[in-house]
Amino acid sequence: MTSGHLENCTTLTDVTHMPAHHRFREDWTPQRIRKQAVRIGPNVEVFVDVIMRQRKHPEQGYRTCLGVLRLAKAFGRERLDAACSRALEINAHSYTSLHSILKNGLDRQRREPTTDGPAITHPNIRGADYFH
Repeated sequence: MTSGHLENCTTLTDVTHMPAHHRFREDWTPQRIRKQAVRIGPNVEVFVDVIMRQRKHPEQGYRTCLGVLRLAKAFGRERLDAACSRALEINAHSYTSLHSILKNGLDRQRREPTTDGPAITHPNIRGADYFH
């Protein structure tokens, strides 16, 4: 290449030269994804925001976020919002976890509160007082 040729180059990439898996992202922005999530529900908005904030670059979370938004078509907006709420409570920030919550109907069940006591009671369990 000659220096004259470089002067004629543009800094923008021609979209038709981009691979298909990059082209679909061209018109998506974090703001557009959040706007779509807000339409579904407040917990969905928080969920996609968490996904994008966990990545070094928000674009790395686009595929996950778009998958989350598609779940509204399969399960409905209310269920997706409830599932996002549950996923946020248990720090499950992945598409797979969210899909599992929906598939197993956990979004429709109340979450059991955690207890501070032992999981089981049995005469052979000594407990903390035994050692002090």
